[in-house]
Amino acid sequence: MTAGTRWRIGNAYAEITTNDPEKSLLESQSSTAGRNVQGRRVSRYMGGGHKKHYRIIDFKRDKAGVEAKVATIEYDPNRSAFIALLHYSDGEKRYIIAPQGLQVGTTVMSGDNVAPEIGNALQMKNMPLGTNVHNIEMQPGQGGKLARSAGSSAQLTNKEEKYAVLKMPSGELRKVLVNCYATVGVVSNSDHNLETAGKAGVNRWKGVRPRVRGVAMNPVDHPMGGGEGKASGGHPRSRTGKYAKGEKTRQRGKGSDKLIIQRKDGKKLSNK
Repeated sequence: MTAGTRWRIGNAYAEITTNDPEKSLLESQSSTAGRNVQGRRVSRYMGGGHKKHYRIIDFKRDKAGVEAKVATIEYDPNRSAFIALLHYSDGEKRYIIAPQGLQVGTTVMSGDNVAPEIGNALQMKNMPLGTNVHNIEMQPGQGGKLARSAGSSAQLTNKEEKYAVLKMPSGELRKVLVNCYATVGVVSNSDHNLETAGKAGVNRWKGVRPRVRGVAMNPVDHPMGGGEGKASGGHPRSRTGKYAKGEKTRQRGKGSDKLIIQRKDGKKLSNK
């Protein structure tokens, strides 16, 4: 036991079956360290971190009717969920986000006439009510956008004409076109939120540099800076003076407002 491991809660990665990614599905990516194209710092507290390759993920699941066998379950440094390598019967290989309970050797498919089983991707109009889904499209053919992080899923609660009503991971009720694709199941690595870093160095591995509190700065540097001793600094706000607590962050009059039946705080929108 050391100071760095005493309070650390790590992941055993029991589901992972290999440490060697599929090279044909890797892309190199460079770190920006928070700099723009002119080399000027535009985002603070970024830099360093371990090198990593990007894994090309198939969010569209557009190989309809072609069987695929799960070859491996792998770790992806770019996301909280695990990924699964599929070997299609026509010889192609693709990565998908691995749902919970997907085993090596299982056969998965996508298409309109596919059974709503774990790992299969199909339109929501062909799913029974109560199905847990992830990697949900917002527009047909766009590719999955919603419920892609570890342990997340949405529940299909209703179908209204051309819309499917989903209960999102946040608790929000919203409509999505019923002919959008989604993958059946809950995203893997549901214990991700239980992990504890244990030491500051873990954040440095992720490319996160130490963050300076606003109250520890001088008045010239931050609205909450200055004061004698440990002064609180007034209302919590950003460096530019914008309030940090309670301010709504959703754009007013957004086009998709009419698709939201109930917000995550339980309030129904006024246009309903």
